[in-house]
Parts: sequence; C-alpha cells; structure tokens
Amino acid sequence: MPVASSSSTGEPPLGWQPYTFSIVGVQKAGTSTLSSLLDAHVNIARAPRKELRYFDDDAVDWDHTDHASYAVARRRRAHRHMGDASPRYLVWPHALERMHAYNPEMRLIALFRDPIDRVFSHWVMTRSREGEAGPDWPEFMAWRPQEFPAEIPGELGGPEARKRFRLANGVVRGYYGSQLRRGFEVFDREQWLLMDFASFLADHERHLDAATDHLGVRRFTEHPPLKHLMAGTEAVTGTAPTGDDLMVLASSLRGEIEEHARLSGLDVGHWTTTRLLGGTIDPDEQARKYAAKAGLTQR
Repeated sequence: MPVASSSSTGEPPLGWQPYTFSIVGVQKAGTSTLSSLLDAHVNIARAPRKELRYFDDDAVDWDHTDHASYAVARRRRAHRHMGDASPRYLVWPHALERMHAYNPEMRLIALFRDPIDRVFSHWVMTRSREGEAGPDWPEFMAWRPQEFPAEIPGELGGPEARKRFRLANGVVRGYYGSQLRRGFEVFDREQWLLMDFASFLADHERHLDAATDHLGVRRFTEHPPLKHLMAGTEAVTGTAPTGDDLMVLASSLRGEIEEHARLSGLDVGHWTTTRLLGGTIDPDEQARKYAAKAGLTQR
C-alpha cells in the first residue's frame, strides 16, 4: 500500500512515485540481480520489495480498481523511475494486459535463459522450499500443453488453482516464443528490452547501459559490481533427470525456441536445449551434471 504521509492533505511532500518499468521475466534468469543493479542508479527509486506480484492477482476486480496501492511516497526529487521485478508477469494469464491498462507507456525488460537449464533450476528451488511436499522431477516436467495457456487451464482449476498452476507451469515458463508473441501484441516492440542470461552475466556493464538507455536516464558513471543474488543450488531430495527426460523436453520446446530466436533476435546457439537438439552434447552426460549439481543420485 502507499506509504502514509504526514501532510494534512494526505499528499506526500514530493508526491507519489509510480512504477514506470517492469522486469517481467523469466524466473531463474537474473531478474533479482538486474533489479538490484538498477536500484543503484540515482534516478531509480528502490521499490519496497523486488517482486510486487501486483498484476497476477486474479482475485482483484480489474475493471474497477484505482491502482492506489501501485505507488509509494517519492523519497528524492531525483527519482524518475521505479521498477517492479515480478518474473511471473510474462507467463501469467492477463498480467500484461492488466499492466497495459494501468500504464500503456510502461517500459519492459525480459531476460531469457536456456529453458531446460531454467526449468531444472526452478525445480530445485521449488523442491528446496517445499521439500517432499513439492512436485518431484517427473511430475514437474510432465505438464507440457501444446498451446501456451491464455487462461489457467480447467484441469488445474478449483480453490487451489493459482497454486496448482504455479507448481505445474515449470515447462510452460520456457514457452518463450509464445510469451513474446503475446507480449508484442500487448505492448509495442520498442517498449521491450530483451536480454540473454549468459550474456548478461558475462558483460553486465554493457547490459546495464542498454537498460538505462531503455529507461531514458543517463548511463552509470561507475557501474555497480555484479552480485549473483539468489545464486547457488542447495542439495535436494528427489528423482534425478535422465537423458531421455532432457530429450523429451528439448523436442517439446523446439518450436518455441525457434520462434523466440526469430522474434527476439537473441543468439540461442549456446543454449543447452539448442545443443541437445543439434546433437552436440550428450543428454546422459548433461543429466549427470544436473544431478551432481543438485546432490541427486541418478536412476
């Protein structure tokens, strides 16, 4: 909610700071790191929390909301921007449409990571948080609908629909081509800045320059150092992936990767999925690497 003001009118001394840009995805691809780096800019206000998850709330009456909670009291006159880094927005049905209704001029940033690397990292994170109550690997990779869901599917419905969709959509979060196609239908292409995760980590200063240019603020005089927030993999319990699992995933993602490359212009030749499809890496060896990283015993 907005920070209360001490003025008699209820208006903060420097007015309200709205959210002007959003890091909309993808999960496990450096969104926390990029958000933290941008917070160091003199013209960018640090948000009360990194992931507001405002536009993915299906309980809100979006036809009659006044968006009063989507702002905070401005703390400095130099602040021109504030970002909401909620990586669910790119995958959640209607989130981008709700954002466009709030501000059709919103600037958007999306980072993309190889979808199989991403989904395995996502599963490990879920497993470390939920324990054995969370989905095991075979269950996590099982839901691979042919079409990117425009709504929360009926088979995931009921009172726990949001949670069931969140726990089931690990592979769907890698439907990058469909996500970009929908995103470009909602917001004009020039409002988007697209980055590759590996490229961002390799040269974060160049990517920060691109981000500040995108937001229309001056570039950093001194770039803040790269810190890998949310990095590291805890050992988890569960079923280790197999090479066959990886090839099933790669095959199901082929069309999405091709469309993503066409729409984004980003190079995906270094991605694990691309190399699996091209036969340049061994799927069993890649599965062993994943298992070792997560402390799993292979079948």
